[in-house]
Amino acid sequence: MTDTWIQRWNRRYSEKTFAYGIEPNVYLKERLDRLTPGKILFGAEGEGRNAVYATKMGWNVCAFDISVEGKNKALALAAENNVSIDYKVGQLPDLDYQDEEFDVIALIYAHFPPNIKSKYHKLLDTKLKKGGIIIFEAFGKNHLEYRDKNPSVGGPSDSALLFSTHELKSDFENYDVIELVEKEIELNEGLYHVGKGSVVRFVGQKL
Repeated sequence: MTDTWIQRWNRRYSEKTFAYGIEPNVYLKERLDRLTPGKILFGAEGEGRNAVYATKMGWNVCAFDISVEGKNKALALAAENNVSIDYKVGQLPDLDYQDEEFDVIALIYAHFPPNIKSKYHKLLDTKLKKGGIIIFEAFGKNHLEYRDKNPSVGGPSDSALLFSTHELKSDFENYDVIELVEKEIELNEGLYHVGKGSVVRFVGQKL
C-alpha cells in the first residue's frame, strides 16, 4: 500500500467534520442487530462510526485502518460514547490478529487497492471462526454511472477499485451465501456518501 494512498486518507480524516458521519452504516446495523454479540473485526474502519455502534451493542470490537487520523477520530468518538475499541493502524499482514479469532468480520466500504484486495479478503477469511459471519457493503461495478451523474455520492472513480458479486463469491468461496447482490440504494452518510449509488452487499457464513 503506497504512501500516497495513506496520505490521501489521512487528509480526508484530518478534517474536523466526520467524513461519513457518526451514525452506523444502515446495512451493517440491520445485519448486526440480528446476531448475538461476540468478537468482531472491522476492516478499513476509518473514523469508527460502525465500531463504536457495535461496542455500544455489547460486541468485543477490534478495528484496523491505514490512517492514524482515522484512528484518532475513532477513539475520540468512542470516548464521547463512553466505550473503548481496540484499534490498530497498519497493513493487515503486519497486524497480529489470530487465526479463527473473530465471530464476525465487517467490511463496510473497505475499498482496498486492486493489487491486494483479494489477498486481504483471503487473509481475513483465516481470521474468522468456522460458522462466523462476513458482513460486506461497498460500491459495485455499476457505480461509476451514478458517480458521473452525482459526484457527491462518492466512491472510487477507478473501476478496478469497485466490486462485482462474482469476485466476492470467488474470494469467499467456502461460505454459505446468505445474501449477495448488487443494487441501487440511497446513501446519506456524512459529507461524502450522499445520493443514489450502486453497492454490492454480501453476507456469508463460513463453512
